[in-house]
Amino acid sequence: MSWFQAVVLGLLQGVTELFPVSSLGHSVLLPRLLGWRLDVDANAFLTFLVATHVATALVLLGFLAKDWTRIVAGLARSLGHRSSDPDARLGWLLVIGTLPAGAVGLLLERRLRELFVSPRVVAAVLILNGLLLYGAERLRRGAAPATGSGDADQRIAATLTAGQAARIGLLQTLALIPGFSRTGATIAGGLLVGLAHEDALRYSFLLATPIIGAAAVLKLPHLLGAGSPVLAASAAGGVAAAVAAWLSVRFLTRHFRTKTLLPFAVYCVVAGALALVRLGA
Repeated sequence: MSWFQAVVLGLLQGVTELFPVSSLGHSVLLPRLLGWRLDVDANAFLTFLVATHVATALVLLGFLAKDWTRIVAGLARSLGHRSSDPDARLGWLLVIGTLPAGAVGLLLERRLRELFVSPRVVAAVLILNGLLLYGAERLRRGAAPATGSGDADQRIAATLTAGQAARIGLLQTLALIPGFSRTGATIAGGLLVGLAHEDALRYSFLLATPIIGAAAVLKLPHLLGAGSPVLAASAAGGVAAAVAAWLSVRFLTRHFRTKTLLPFAVYCVVAGALALVRLGA
């Protein structure tokens, strides 16, 4: 992997990890579409992806550091005194939402990625991701508007039930299949249980922090055991991913105050279809 390729893929990862368009799907498709001779199954490529995931997780953690401090404190209070304040409730909702993807990821991630690593299959799944986003928006139109006062965290804590958090967590497991987006699945799930777009994005970002962070930590030995050339490319990609992730968080936070998932749905369907044509499906 050249430095140019590392920076391009790092920027791609930083954007697509947080945009509802599938980072893993783009990481599989782009090298193939550009004719880059990169083995996406090789340990070196996995090491590179670990570096970009670490960078993205650090950006998210930095962006939400004060919020996580408050939420963790709420969880601690609830363990000792059965506190039912919004921070404690939100913390437990995040725990419930994290468990399905964590369990399925540990058990089946490798097998799922081996089954769906074909670029043609990934392009087809990207189309399905677009249809998922579109379907969530269509169904949300007929639902009752989101209610509640206070900030986003208070609204989420007041709106979501434990069962709804579990369903959003189950949808998050779709992201183990290249082409499906973790952000897209969790935002769609949030919309379907009655959250507003802005609150669904907020919950998605909070839910992403432990998932992306844990995945990065579990695969960190690949990064630490890599040789100097791989580490250099990974460092370049990681810096690019961090910059792109920070800009993505800022953009998406503003976008979903007034806009919807529809532009991303259209993009996924069109990009997936064009990729299939280009790959000769």
